[in-house]
Amino acid sequence: MQNPLRSEAAAFRFVGVVVVAAALIVGAARANTWFGLAVALVLVGAVALWYWHEPSPAPPPVEVPHEEHAVHRVLVIANETVGGRALSQTLIERVRGRPADVLVVAPALNSQLRYWTSDEDGARAAAQERVHASVAALGELGLAARGEVGDAEPLQAIEDAMRTFGADEVVISTHPVGRSNWLEHGLVEEARRRFDLPITHVIVDLEAEGA
Repeated sequence: MQNPLRSEAAAFRFVGVVVVAAALIVGAARANTWFGLAVALVLVGAVALWYWHEPSPAPPPVEVPHEEHAVHRVLVIANETVGGRALSQTLIERVRGRPADVLVVAPALNSQLRYWTSDEDGARAAAQERVHASVAALGELGLAARGEVGDAEPLQAIEDAMRTFGADEVVISTHPVGRSNWLEHGLVEEARRRFDLPITHVIVDLEAEGA
């Protein structure tokens, strides 16, 4: 439910509706008291329906303040695909030989049962191991990278990282369509809608890379 007076235009519309409704009630009451009461009840009900069912405006995108750096900063969000060759290659292409700082964040994915029982130790330990391996691999490719474990919700993990890391762009790595829960839940589209930064989506097929 939204406040009907949330803008000047809405306030004018609301005042107009009140004036017209009052005029109708007064006119009906002059003709017949009971008829006037009936008109008042109908109008009050109509206004109540409008108030409760008026569509809510879409939330504004999150504006991410960041400064221009001599070093290009790339925020990477990945979990099981964090060590994929396709991701490493994409990062090399995005950096394009310029000085860069790469932050790899792996959300600590967990089962619903363990999440609700606050048993996150195993998920965080597994995510930490993947981050360490990824950072080491990127270092061998000449990319200055560091890593951390993020919130289990990837969108929240992105937002948390941006508070301390002034990213110039975001790279999201997922499994292919049909094997990715993130894609199934529209993560990439929602991230592009919410964050005012360039966002690159990388599909990492670990089965194909392993073959």
